[in-house]
Amino acid sequence: MATSTGTVTQKAAKKVSDNTLLSTIMGNIRQYGIVGALIIIVLAFQILTGGVLLKPNSFVSLLQQNAYVIILAIGMVMVIIATHIDLSVGSLVAFIGGVCALLMEHYGVNWLLAILISIILGLVIGVWNGFWVAYVHIPGFITTLAGMLIFRGLATVIVGESVPITSRDFRGIASNYVPNFLGFIGDMSTLTLVVGAAVFALFVVLQFRSRAKIAKSGLEPEPMSLTWIKIVVAALVIGFVTYLLSLSGSGENGGIPYMLIIVGVLVVVYNFILTRTVFGRHVYAVGGNRKAARLSGIDDRKVDFFLYIHMGFLSAVAAVCMLSRLASATAQAGMEFEMDAIAACFIGGTAVTGGIGTIPGAVVGAFVMGVINQGLSIMGVDTAIVKTIKGLVLLGAVAVDLMSKRKKG
Repeated sequence: MATSTGTVTQKAAKKVSDNTLLSTIMGNIRQYGIVGALIIIVLAFQILTGGVLLKPNSFVSLLQQNAYVIILAIGMVMVIIATHIDLSVGSLVAFIGGVCALLMEHYGVNWLLAILISIILGLVIGVWNGFWVAYVHIPGFITTLAGMLIFRGLATVIVGESVPITSRDFRGIASNYVPNFLGFIGDMSTLTLVVGAAVFALFVVLQFRSRAKIAKSGLEPEPMSLTWIKIVVAALVIGFVTYLLSLSGSGENGGIPYMLIIVGVLVVVYNFILTRTVFGRHVYAVGGNRKAARLSGIDDRKVDFFLYIHMGFLSAVAAVCMLSRLASATAQAGMEFEMDAIAACFIGGTAVTGGIGTIPGAVVGAFVMGVINQGLSIMGVDTAIVKTIKGLVLLGAVAVDLMSKRKKG
């Protein structure tokens, strides 16, 4: 009798656990759905391209070609959360990149100093945009639309046809790898394997720390089964990416690209800013309900002002990365970058109405766009068709977001 009662109790507990797991997943279906969609898209293009998409060097090329989208999306997601937009980032990439190239090639400025000046210029432009939006109250759409025209025009004036980059050190930002001082295990970079293992270990530690913190605050953490599912998926993804990176490059230069380090640091730092600082909480508060945020004592003008300063800084970083990769400044550089960054945010789950969005989501959205770009390019699909497909993906992502909100309502 006791055994029978115990069996019934275990079955009931398992049923409750399963229901809790299902309800948790359904409550975050948008977040988990976009990750699942990325995995499906990658697998589909891996098959359609005959395995070319996920060859080691093709994968590194995917990272390098989409670094600018991720960098710009980091800033764009914060701007959109606060119910604004920035249409000038593509033009800023062209203008700041042109200034950086001229400093190095026409005026003999050291490449490190040229990068510093470019970043300061990006901050100044951020102050310019932030002033008009925050204190003159011109909508961000209009302010940055004007900026898009102004800085594209200035880029055309100062750059002309093109300014080639001769500095090998500067070009190495986009093409070089972290020195592999640990040697190789077979054909695989030992340093890359160690870093991959460390990243996975950190992910596991953060998962359990998050559970402990939630439990300590008196709230109920997510089901343990869901945590283990995340860990298993992370192990597969991190392991596979580590494997590809460890085989990339050639000779002593294989492994971790400098561009990946730059993007990784920016993602970690800005995710911390958005989720763990007072400024980040104010961004969400202003985006969720600006009037209520103002009444609670939040200076929404200051939040808007600093958002555009961050956007100017990230535009400058994207300009430097793009200039290093192309090894030449042109007036057409950065064309439609703003559209790719905005699309990455919305595909990654950022709400059209503001107040909702995450940097990891925007990064996943950027990879969705990047995989579609790279996969269709490998297949030889016409550029016009690629744009059409990207537009349909963006439209579908926003439609799903709006319909899910109506259903919840």
